[in-house]
Amino acid sequence: MRFGTWMLAAALLTFAAAKGADSVEDPYIWLEDVHGEKPLAWVKEQNARSTAILKADPDYQKDYDALLKILDATDRIPYGSVDHQYVFNFWQDAANPKGVWRRTTVADYATTEPHWDVLLDVDKLARDEKENWVWKGADCSPSLKRCLLSLSRGGGDAVVVREFDLATRSFVKDGFALPEAKSSATWLDDDRVLFGTDFGAGSMTTSGYPRIVKLWTRGRNVTDATTVFEGKVDDVASQPIVFHGPGGESAEGAIALVARAISFFETEYHYARADGGTLQLPLPLGADMKGATGDALVFTLREDWTLDRTYKKGSLLAFPLEPFLHMRAFPAIRELYVPDAHSAIEQVATGRDAVYAAIYHDVTGSIHVFGGAGATTLELPAGGSAGIISANDWGPEAYFTFQTFTTPPTLYFEDGGGHPKAIKSLPARFDASSLVTEQFFATSADGTKVPYFVTRRKDRAGPQPTVLYGYGGFEISMTPSYSTNFGKLWLEKGGAWVVANIRGGGEYGPAWHQAALKENRQRAFDDFAAVAADIEKRGIATAKQLGIMGGSNGGLLVSAVMTQRPELFGAVVCQVPLIDMIRYTHIGAGASWEAEYGDPAIPEQRAYILKYSPYQNVRKDRTYPPVFFTTATTDDRVTPVHARKMAARMEEQGHDVLFYENTEGGHGAAADHRQAAEMWALSFVYLKQKLGLK
Repeated sequence: MRFGTWMLAAALLTFAAAKGADSVEDPYIWLEDVHGEKPLAWVKEQNARSTAILKADPDYQKDYDALLKILDATDRIPYGSVDHQYVFNFWQDAANPKGVWRRTTVADYATTEPHWDVLLDVDKLARDEKENWVWKGADCSPSLKRCLLSLSRGGGDAVVVREFDLATRSFVKDGFALPEAKSSATWLDDDRVLFGTDFGAGSMTTSGYPRIVKLWTRGRNVTDATTVFEGKVDDVASQPIVFHGPGGESAEGAIALVARAISFFETEYHYARADGGTLQLPLPLGADMKGATGDALVFTLREDWTLDRTYKKGSLLAFPLEPFLHMRAFPAIRELYVPDAHSAIEQVATGRDAVYAAIYHDVTGSIHVFGGAGATTLELPAGGSAGIISANDWGPEAYFTFQTFTTPPTLYFEDGGGHPKAIKSLPARFDASSLVTEQFFATSADGTKVPYFVTRRKDRAGPQPTVLYGYGGFEISMTPSYSTNFGKLWLEKGGAWVVANIRGGGEYGPAWHQAALKENRQRAFDDFAAVAADIEKRGIATAKQLGIMGGSNGGLLVSAVMTQRPELFGAVVCQVPLIDMIRYTHIGAGASWEAEYGDPAIPEQRAYILKYSPYQNVRKDRTYPPVFFTTATTDDRVTPVHARKMAARMEEQGHDVLFYENTEGGHGAAADHRQAAEMWALSFVYLKQKLGLK
C-alpha cells in the first residue's frame, strides 16, 4: 500500500447540528442539512436558474461535446500501477462511464495496443446490484491472489470494502468485507488484514476518522479482530500502512506500521510487531512517510531534526529499521537529498531497488534516483513537470511522465538501467502552436517574490480575457500541467491562463507552506492579489478581463480575495469551497484541518480567522465581481454547505450570483466524464460571458 496524504485519503463527519451563538446569528444554518428536503428544494431551484442561463449559450453544448469527446477518447494514456509483473489500470470512456478495472503485463503495457484483462466492470456491477457505485481504488495482497476493493455510493469518501478474487473475477464469499464507513484497510499477508473503521460509539476521532486499528485473520468474524493500536479521540486519525517487497522486515516481506496523525502535519509512526503489539519509532512528528526500500523507511522532514547533527526541513532521509528493531540502537540516518532555497521535493516513490524523487527548482522538475549506484538524474526533458507514476516493490520497473502547459504528457519506462524510454504520448488535445508560456515573479505585500506562469498567444497584442488559478494550502504545489479543460475551452479560443505559486503550497518546500499557516493565512491571499495586480500591471489583462478560479482550499482562496480586493477581478468561479471558516470545524472533515487554519473555538485564533472568513466578511454595501459556485451533494469531505450558504447570503444581499450543485461526484464534483464535461463547460461559458472572450 502506498501512503497518501490525509487530505485526499479519508472520509468525513456527517452533518453536525448547529451549536452555540453561531446558530442564532446565521440565517442560512438550515442549508447545513445536506440531504434535507428544504435545502435540496433550494438546490433544485438554484440549479434550474443557473442552467437556464448558461446552457442557453450556444457555446455550452459545443464545449460540452468537445470536452466529453476528449475525456472519452480511447487514445488517452492508460496510467497504471505496477505490481509484480502486471500494470493495473482503471479506465472510463463512453462505453464504460463508471469504468473498468483491468490489468496487463509489463511487457504488453509497453506496446501500442496492450491486451487488457478486465477484472471488474463497475457499470455492470452497479446495474446488477442496483447501487450507484463509484470506483475508489484497490489494495492487493502480496501474492496478487486477492484484493480489497473500495466502492463509494455516489462518489463520497465513505466506502464499502469488499474482498475480490482475481482468479475467479468475483467477490469472495465470507471474505474480508466492511460496510460503508470511513475505513482504511490493507493486507499484512494473504490471510491477515490491518484495518480501521467505525467500530461504534467512541471508535472515531472528532475529525471523523478511525482511531483504532485492528488485525483481522481470515475465517474469523470481524468482531473477533484483535486491537493493535488505539489513538486518541482528538487525534486526526490512526491508519495502518504496510510496505511489501522481497526485502521487508518480516518473513512475509512486509513492514507494518500504524500512523497516528496527531494533527494534519504531525504523525507518530508505530511498528506493528509479530506478537500483536506496537513499538513507537524514534522519528520526529514532522516526518512525512513516503515508502520503504528493503528494510529502510524513507521520509521527508517538515521541520529541522537535530540528533548528532541537524537535518534540514525538506530533506529526504532513509531510516534503517533492523538496528532499531533488533538492538534498539539508533541507526545511522542516510541523507539522500537536501534542497536549497529554490528547490523542493515534490514527489517520492520507492521501488525494490531504488528511491525516486521528483525534485523541482523554481517550480520545474526532474527525476532523481537514489540506489546502489548512488544518486543519478534521469534523462528527461526539462522546463516542465516531471512526475512519478509508479515504482515496482517487486522488480526494477518504474514509470514517469513529463508535460508542460502546452506539451501533452509522455509516459516513460525505466527498468533499472537508468535510461528511461518513452512508451506512450497523449495526442495534442488543443492547438498550442501559437501559444507561449512565461514565468514571472510578483512582489507580495511583505516583499516576498511569488512565481507564476502565464500561457497565452504569442501574437496577441494588448490585454485579453484571463483566468488566474490558485490553491495555496496543504503543501500542494501548482506545477506545470497540460490541461485539456483550459486548453480546449479557453486557450484555444484566445484567452490567457495564469497559475499562481502562492505561499501555503509546497512549491518551495515546507517553509513555503508554513509561511501561510494559521495566523499567517493572509499571506496566501496577499500573494494571490499581488499576482493579480502584476498581471494587470504587465498589461496581460485588465481587472474587468481577469477571472479567478479555485477549488476546495482554492475555493476559500478565491472567495476570500474576492471579498478583500473585489476591484481586481471581473469574475469568480468558486468550486467545492471552504467559506464559513467560523463553523468549518463543525462541517465535514473540518476538524482535521485545524493545523492548517486554526481553531475558531479558541478566542485568539477565532479573531484572526474572522478577519478573512468570506462568509462573515461579505457585505451588502460593497460591489463584488459576479461569482459562480459549483459543488456536489455527495461531497462528504468539504460538503456543499459552504457554497450553499455563501450563495444564499450573497443572493440575499443583491450580488450577481449563480450556483450549481451536482448530486453526485464527491469532492471532485463529478463521478464520470459526462458530469465532468458538464461542470467545466458551465464554468467556461460563465467565464466567457463575464470576461468578454470572443
